[in-house]
Amino acid sequence: MRDQIKAIGEARARRPQAIAEAAAARRRRTSLLAADNQIFIIAADHPARGALRAGDRPMAMADRADLLERMSLALSRPGVDGVLGTADIIEDLLLLGALDDKVVIGSMNRGGLAGTVFEIDDRFTGYDAASIHKMGFDGGKMLFRIDPDDPATPATMQACAQAVSALADRELLAMVEPFISHRVDGRIRNDLSPEAVIRSIVVSAGLGNTSAYTWLKVPVVDDMERVLAASTLPALLLGGEVSADQDAAFDRWHKALQMPSVHGLVVGRTLLFPPDDDVTGAVDTAVGLMRG
Repeated sequence: MRDQIKAIGEARARRPQAIAEAAAARRRRTSLLAADNQIFIIAADHPARGALRAGDRPMAMADRADLLERMSLALSRPGVDGVLGTADIIEDLLLLGALDDKVVIGSMNRGGLAGTVFEIDDRFTGYDAASIHKMGFDGGKMLFRIDPDDPATPATMQACAQAVSALADRELLAMVEPFISHRVDGRIRNDLSPEAVIRSIVVSAGLGNTSAYTWLKVPVVDDMERVLAASTLPALLLGGEVSADQDAAFDRWHKALQMPSVHGLVVGRTLLFPPDDDVTGAVDTAVGLMRG
C-alpha cells in the first residue's frame, strides 16, 4: 500500500486530471440496491470533521495509508456495495481503482468540526449536488443535528433542505443523518432516546421541496419498530462508535435489519477499526447479518 500511496501522491502533484479521468472510466452500477433489496456501504467521512478516534485509539484514522488499506480491504469483500466519503478519500480510492461497480456517496457538510464551539453550524464544505452529478456518483450525505439551544441550528437546517432539493433535481439520493443534540459539559452529545430519534426523523423527512429521493441514516436505538414507524422513507442503519462488545452491536443490527423500511447498513469505524483489528472478519460478519 505504501507504494500505491506514493503513486497517488505523484498523480496528485503531476497529473491532477487523473482523478476526473478515473471517475469517468469507473464502471458504474445499474442499481442502487443489490438484488436482495439491500445495500451495504463503508463510511469514512469522519476525518474531514476532525474526528479521528476509533474506540480507544484517539488518532486511529490519522494515517491515510492505513485507512486506505483498511477501506480497500473492506470494499473488496463480497456483499459490500459501496462507499461514503469526502472528496479526498473518494479520489484516493478512485486512483487505487477500488470503486468499480460500487455505489459512491459524497459527504457534503463537514464544517461542524468535532469539539468546537461552532460544531452545530455544520456548513457545507464538501461535495455539492452539482459536483456529485459531474463525477458520476450516486448521491450525497448530510449530517443534520438539531440543538434546541443553539441558534446555529436553523442555518444548518436550511442548508440541508437546499441540498435535498438540489440532489432531487438531479435524481440523486439524498442521505440525511439526523439527531437531536445537546451540549453536555461543553461537548455535543446526541440524544439516542427513541423519542428524540423519532423527532429528528419527522423533521428531516420534511426537508426540501420533495422527499422522493430522500433516505434516512439512523442510529440503532431502543424500540426501533416505533422509531421507524415515524416515516415511510427508506432507512439505512449507521454503525456508530466502536464497541468493546461487538457481538452485542451485531445483535442490535441484526434485529433492526428485519424491519421492512430498513434497506441496509452504513458503517465505518466499527468495521474498519474493530477491537481485534480483524477487518475482514468484522465486515464478513456484518454482511452475513444483512444478507445471511
